[in-house]
Amino acid sequence: MIELFPALWRGTVVTMEITVLATAAALLLSIAAGLARLSSCRTVRWIAAVYVETFRGTSLLVQLFWLYFAFPMLLDIRMSAMTAAVLALGLNYGAYGSEIVRSSILAVPRGQTEASIALNMTPWLRMRRIIGPQALAIALPSFGNLQIELLKGTSLVSLITLAELTYQGMMLRSYDMSRTTLILGMILLIYFVLAQLLTSIIRRLERRLAVGRS
Repeated sequence: MIELFPALWRGTVVTMEITVLATAAALLLSIAAGLARLSSCRTVRWIAAVYVETFRGTSLLVQLFWLYFAFPMLLDIRMSAMTAAVLALGLNYGAYGSEIVRSSILAVPRGQTEASIALNMTPWLRMRRIIGPQALAIALPSFGNLQIELLKGTSLVSLITLAELTYQGMMLRSYDMSRTTLILGMILLIYFVLAQLLTSIIRRLERRLAVGRS
């Protein structure tokens, strides 16, 4: 295990980097697409719906291959494996996250919106002070689950030669097949620890948001 750990640790660092960057991209896309799905403009709603249904209805692996292999051939757009991985994960999980944002906003009692309108609040102020905080408290557990799924999805980027955790494990396994069980067991353990770390962060945020709320 001591011999295997340095390579697996290097892969773990790359996995955490991808997870953080892709989570940030997915969060921004989730908010933008979720709000767009609730827009009063039909064209905006249609564009958001096309994005969401396209990325939810197709394979993440195929999306990853398109960004890394197909785009350079079709449009002469070349990107690094890291960029392709972050974009593919961000776009895919952002599509799922947009539905969490949309449903969480709709779950806020209608009376809250009506009261803020009666107070002559602007739409931006209404979202920032009244609807947004309540929707965030509702959405956070679902976003936590989505982040865990994103973490596990990072294993697919090994197929575009990005040296993350799974890639490093498979390389070690190719050098010594007799250690397959040990290597795969260590990979499982590392993913589990990372998932528990993300879960603890989300739960801490949930407790903070629950302060002062019934």
